[in-house]
Amino acid sequence: MQSQENFILRKATPADQAVIWEIVQQAILRRKNDGSSQWQDGYPNPDTIREDIENGFGYIFEIDGETAAYSALIFNNEPAYENIDGKWLSDNDFLVIHRVAVSDGFLGKGIASKLFLEIENFAKQQQVFSIKLDTNFDNLAMLKILEKLNYTYCGEVYFRGSARKAFEKLLR
Repeated sequence: MQSQENFILRKATPADQAVIWEIVQQAILRRKNDGSSQWQDGYPNPDTIREDIENGFGYIFEIDGETAAYSALIFNNEPAYENIDGKWLSDNDFLVIHRVAVSDGFLGKGIASKLFLEIENFAKQQQVFSIKLDTNFDNLAMLKILEKLNYTYCGEVYFRGSARKAFEKLLR
């Protein structure tokens, strides 16, 4: 990849659904191959992606016009975050990041980190200065990214019956 890459974060449209699902399936297989239990129970699925797009939550990260990654971005709405075994850094408006998936064709190029930095810029443009997210205890790739980008471990939240590590980053 050239250093002159052009990347944008944009809202996904119904026309993007097939490529998003392909990327998410690649991520599901990677989680399995890494020995992670995350995303191994039928979630996320094509309906999840369709609902993300319909609700305006789905976002594509494009590099030089090619879809490199996908994520759901949701402002101020994650019921599971209301009950944390721990403490969030803030009680202000926040942006939730869910369903981060990078295309196999872009692995090993720091795309997830670039995606997170672009999401942070997006949040600030919306005057939101807190990002919250969660991940499985065994998603080592995501845990490494969160550490690298200075996300703070805040405790545990519970999704569909299992504990997940919760993180927050306050933006400046």
